[in-house]
Amino acid sequence: MSRTDAPPLPEPLRVPVADSHTHLDMQDGTVEEGLARAAAVNVTAVVQVGCDVKGSHWAAETAAAHPSVHASVALHPNEAPRIVHGDPEGTSRQGAREPGGRAALDEALAEIDALAALDHVRAVGETGLDHFRTGPEGVAAQEESFRAHIEIAKRHGKALVIHDRDAHADVLRILADAGAPERTVFHCYSGDADMARICAAAGYFMSFAGNVTFKNAQPLRDALAVAPAELVLVETDAPFLTPAPYRGRPNAPYLIPVTLRAMAEVRGTDEDTLAAAVYDNTARAFDF
Repeated sequence: MSRTDAPPLPEPLRVPVADSHTHLDMQDGTVEEGLARAAAVNVTAVVQVGCDVKGSHWAAETAAAHPSVHASVALHPNEAPRIVHGDPEGTSRQGAREPGGRAALDEALAEIDALAALDHVRAVGETGLDHFRTGPEGVAAQEESFRAHIEIAKRHGKALVIHDRDAHADVLRILADAGAPERTVFHCYSGDADMARICAAAGYFMSFAGNVTFKNAQPLRDALAVAPAELVLVETDAPFLTPAPYRGRPNAPYLIPVTLRAMAEVRGTDEDTLAAAVYDNTARAFDF
């Protein structure tokens, strides 16, 4: 079988669960097909996350059309520098772009602000910092965008969804400095156990993705083991981060049971208990 083929449906969960972070617009097939496959294994709700203005509009429209979809809207941390400084090589799905400067960033943030006011938009994100893909020249634009998203989330009473890649200390610093929203979610949690304790003390949700199953991910498993049960979420970040043993093949919400079962083993609990807690946590985090 080709490594690009979709993995098979896992055994359904007995207790419904939610995928706290997915990108249906980047997956094969229709939204309806993706939601049907997810429902077949008892993944009954998904949070569709926007990464740019166009994707955020799509997320809002999709959530309006499907009761099991909840939208999150934002400019991804790597999108902010592309708006300000341009993207001549076309590294995003939007292709090559000319520099737009601060005015273009303000315009894009105004669109995110307007979308965040909609009832079916439950969160603002993914926002945060990414020191892996954006170099020093993009730091200022990322931080400005991050702070703006924090204010948008607080103004509209929405959850904040954090993208944190190689930027743990700076993300925590800005959240503390700006004042985090009441509901803050670290998507694809990537810190260690010490950081998990810091997040727990602040009441931040920690959402674990398929990379918690990877062989080299013991620090993630250590973090999952100490995270309070009431702050743990599960996600796919599909089509990325497909859990073992399907790593390298397309991810989708229907694979949540694979990750959740691995998480239950790490935490020394049964899958039904974890699924019930995760669903309740996700509904509380995203107010649905």
